[in-house]
Amino acid sequence: MKTFDSLSIPETLEEWVDPARTALLVYDMQIGITRQVKGADAIVDRIALLVAAARKAGMRIAFCRPHSLPKRWTGVAAMRMALAWQRKDDPADMACWFPPGEASTDIVPALAPQEDDMVFDKISMSAFEGTWLATALRDAGISGLAITGIAMEIGIEPTCRHAADLGFVPILIADACGAGDAEAAARSVEALKFAGDTIVITQAEFLAALG
Repeated sequence: MKTFDSLSIPETLEEWVDPARTALLVYDMQIGITRQVKGADAIVDRIALLVAAARKAGMRIAFCRPHSLPKRWTGVAAMRMALAWQRKDDPADMACWFPPGEASTDIVPALAPQEDDMVFDKISMSAFEGTWLATALRDAGISGLAITGIAMEIGIEPTCRHAADLGFVPILIADACGAGDAEAAARSVEALKFAGDTIVITQAEFLAALG
């Protein structure tokens, strides 16, 4: 641990994954998402090990979920994105993929949140935009955020970048993140490594450091 003025600055991964300093974010592991991603079952298994280890260590765990607004509240940017993803031309044909109460929005059973976990909805790619995640982390004295889930190239990269902009240290567990496009996901990981504000690790490294 380095010290400067009144600051204590972790140097090792073991220091960073201290449950008093870092929380675990499970990004968008819903039924409706995992059934669209190749290899999702393996990612679920990897994340289940991470969640179990985090629980045993007393680390705080948060789950975020995408939420679909009613069509009348789906604005220009959201409509454009939905049409592109659903390969539709007419806004009247757009479907709300993740409406409240639908089974598609539920976290996959293997990762079912428990009473002490935080579960929150979002309508953006970043898990921070328009949510209470940053407020909850700061109020709990948390400065690091370990991130796992789906999809690397869609929402996890923006979440890592947003975390750093907000003064949190993102810890990307790269091989426990699924992707819709493997090449795009690899580019995201390399870009985060190049920028340098994200700590990029493996599942094995996280488990060893936490253990």
